[in-house]
Amino acid sequence: MRLTSPISIGALLSAAAAFAVFAAACSSAAPTPDPTQASSSSGAQSAGTAPTAPAARLSGTIEVDGSSTVFPITQAVAEEFRKGQPGVQINVGVSGTGGGFKRFTTGETDISDASRPIKDGEREAAAANNVRFIELRVGTDGLSVMVNPANDFVECLSVEELNAIWKPGSDVNNWSQVRAGFPDQRLRLYGPDTDSGTFDYFTEEINGDAQVSRSDYTASADDNVLVQGIAGDRGALGYFGYAYYQENQGMLKAVGVDGGDGCVEPETATIEDGSYSPLSRPMFIYVNTASLRRPEVQAFVEYYMDNGYELTAEVGYVPVARSVYAANKAAAVREANGT
Repeated sequence: MRLTSPISIGALLSAAAAFAVFAAACSSAAPTPDPTQASSSSGAQSAGTAPTAPAARLSGTIEVDGSSTVFPITQAVAEEFRKGQPGVQINVGVSGTGGGFKRFTTGETDISDASRPIKDGEREAAAANNVRFIELRVGTDGLSVMVNPANDFVECLSVEELNAIWKPGSDVNNWSQVRAGFPDQRLRLYGPDTDSGTFDYFTEEINGDAQVSRSDYTASADDNVLVQGIAGDRGALGYFGYAYYQENQGMLKAVGVDGGDGCVEPETATIEDGSYSPLSRPMFIYVNTASLRRPEVQAFVEYYMDNGYELTAEVGYVPVARSVYAANKAAAVREANGT
């Protein structure tokens, strides 16, 4: 974390940019997990630990926006939080990492989901608006390259081949142009829009600079639109976060990526150990420190860190070490208490 100045995913994420879920909270005292009120979910149960619910009551509204990749984690946390605490409204938006930071750096939101670190320009915008924040790492994603399951000729693509397809000015529109031996079949592309942290990360790793990409592809901030597009198009190629592949494996085919050391497929183990390179990436939430001093926000962030390991794994991502969540929680408590 850094202090600075300046579950079914398809069912949850709608085509709208934001929606509300009701969650709960407790009294103005620092929240303490109460195992007697713990709620359960399939992923948490499989890990042997049910999420712990805060014990008392709060009211208020928490505004969250940002990454569609991090969205399933935050939404899962909010759903569990609401089971014990029906008094706080949590509005979770999905305008993309960049879109989320636009709101966050003006003080419009309390928490920003991000699938990349905050950029210098965004940090400067926050400072100009007297928005201070802490950065909390919540997991690791393997940005996944997908084709239609009827595609029987692509098992792996190199970074160089992906660059040839996605670089600005590329005229690759047929699979036969990608590699000798590939069939004469129309290639259609699907990917996140330019406000997405997924777009930033993919373009930086594949094309050498963030935001540098051909523009003639089907773009959406809603990863489920991309899932449906690829699933319905035999010539499709696209990319998005690993959890969306996990949720829709029957509709998609994951392609291995060769970053120079051989072909590696996106799997929990390869994402965690970093061998799925260069498309393994960190995920964060950013919390406005002024918001943290509101008891309902502090309660939610503490709950997030108490249960983040289980719920991150449940939605299909790789959790960070439990010690990281514990350190995150300690930093949030210190900031909430002004220490």
